[in-house]
Amino acid sequence: MVKKHKDKDSLIVSKDILPEAILKTALAKELLAKGDVGTVNDAVDKVGLSRSAFYKYRDGVFPFYEASREKIITISLILENKSGVLSQVLNFIASFRVNILTINQGIPLQGIANVSVSIETVGMADTPEHLLTGLAELDGVRKIEVVGQN
Repeated sequence: MVKKHKDKDSLIVSKDILPEAILKTALAKELLAKGDVGTVNDAVDKVGLSRSAFYKYRDGVFPFYEASREKIITISLILENKSGVLSQVLNFIASFRVNILTINQGIPLQGIANVSVSIETVGMADTPEHLLTGLAELDGVRKIEVVGQN
């Protein structure tokens, strides 16, 4: 998915396929943001990255949760057709203090139902990554995927 972001093209990419320098840049930025290190020098030393590589990638690398703050995210779920599964999913989403904008559920076929939920992340209690991880662990959730954000 390509989207315009601050006059640049952006992609959502699995970190499994990214070069090591980009992953280390993201880690160094996280150390700086959390206050675990005081300077860029300390951060790059800790993750084993050159300063030049850090400065080359720093403006183009940011975690998913940073890109998702104060946005609308649409999540696609495949749920088992069992009583209470959708309710459990919606209660879990609500526990993150997000605004649920839309819920669309298809007719269950062969014991599973496709559901899409759009949420507004303004004031979210935690990161979208933790929301997605938690949803994936709920009983009755077979698959979860972010299908869009704006």
